[in-house]
Amino acid sequence: MTAIIRPAQPDDCETIVQLIRELADYEQLLDHARATPDDVRRGLFGPRPFAEALIAEWDGQAVGLALFFHTFSTFRGQAGLYLEDLFVRPSHRSRGIGKSLLSSLAKLAVDRGCGRLEWSVLNWNEPAIGFYQAMGARPMDEWTVYRIDDEPLQRLASHANTPSAV
Repeated sequence: MTAIIRPAQPDDCETIVQLIRELADYEQLLDHARATPDDVRRGLFGPRPFAEALIAEWDGQAVGLALFFHTFSTFRGQAGLYLEDLFVRPSHRSRGIGKSLLSSLAKLAVDRGCGRLEWSVLNWNEPAIGFYQAMGARPMDEWTVYRIDDEPLQRLASHANTPSAV
């Protein structure tokens, strides 16, 4: 038996949230997982979709998720894909499902003319690091990810001199 990889549909929003929560629990970040099915529906299927997802099914059951969005490289002058989350339920790991999700995403990137596929991985997640390196991925050790969110994001936005609807 092999996994079926398919694009997510609006009816998948509850399942996507459940998979996100399972991922957050695995990453010891469950207290940060606050997305609701309505949030996912707006973000993936609303009037201006911000992301897309692939669902992995095994025997008719959703067992994995790849959530991603487009980026743009100014140096390459080319679009890319950023993999926000890749997750396979622990009960279904070691069956090639993660590789199927990642290879389907790579094919999508190639078909769309993207020059690269990127993602972040937690430094302690040795199983994921080994998996990604086995696929040919390499760490970008010279880069550090920065983030601004919540109140600091609001405070910074309040200093903008541009209209909010750009």
